Amino acid sequence: MLGMGDGSCPFEFNFDPATFKVGDHVSYRVTGSLEGMPFVGTLLEVHDDHVVISPGESEPEARYRGTREDRPVVDISEI
Repeated sequence: MLGMGDGSCPFEFNFDPATFKVGDHVSYRVTGSLEGMPFVGTLLEVHDDHVVISPGESEPEARYRGTREDRPVVDISEI
């Protein structure tokens, strides 16, 4: 995968919730037993108080509701 051997990240993340738009890559967090692990997702919907995230190709039908902040938080019950 691009960038994996040289320490660079193959994704460009948007960490500014004021500029979130559909299609942005975000780094999101999950509560509970997965707390502390970083996840990568794509924004499918952007609302005033939340976002809807797709975790990507591994789960193409999954949709997670997350908070609208620099690194959205998804409740583990969404997973």
